[in-house]
Amino acid sequence: MNLTELHILLADDDTDDCIFFKEAIVEMIPSSNFKAVNDGEQLMQLLNNETYQLPHILFLDLNMPRKNGFECLAEIKQNSILKNLPVVVFSTSFEQEVVNQLYESGAQYFIRKPSEFSLFKKIILHTLLLIMKNTPLLPGGDVLQPAKEQFVLTVENSLAI
Repeated sequence: MNLTELHILLADDDTDDCIFFKEAIVEMIPSSNFKAVNDGEQLMQLLNNETYQLPHILFLDLNMPRKNGFECLAEIKQNSILKNLPVVVFSTSFEQEVVNQLYESGAQYFIRKPSEFSLFKKIILHTLLLIMKNTPLLPGGDVLQPAKEQFVLTVENSLAI
């Protein structure tokens, strides 16, 4: 698989963040398949819809109405069909306790949302490349989570792209 074949799903209630995210994806990977949902209930309904092709990656905001990111992540990881979906938490907060909880809950990576568009694009591209390159499946089809010290992705460690 290459970047142009990726199916990317964003769950975020912030309209501006959704617009920035879509613009970044369209600029970097114009032929990718991108979809956004605006709350946790909408996300889970979509993921549980048998006719929906599951995305290759989910970018998940924590603070959403109706069902927050923690609740969605727990449901995803407890579902035998969804548990191997790489979930990247994309948030403005950066509390170590929250990051630790997300790692323990099975998120693939954590990204603190950058405010500058060029940095926003770099971190998204870096994350997509990491998911494609470093998400080997373990026997039984389980996704291998990175080491805890590699869990938080920052703009600084993505500038090499």
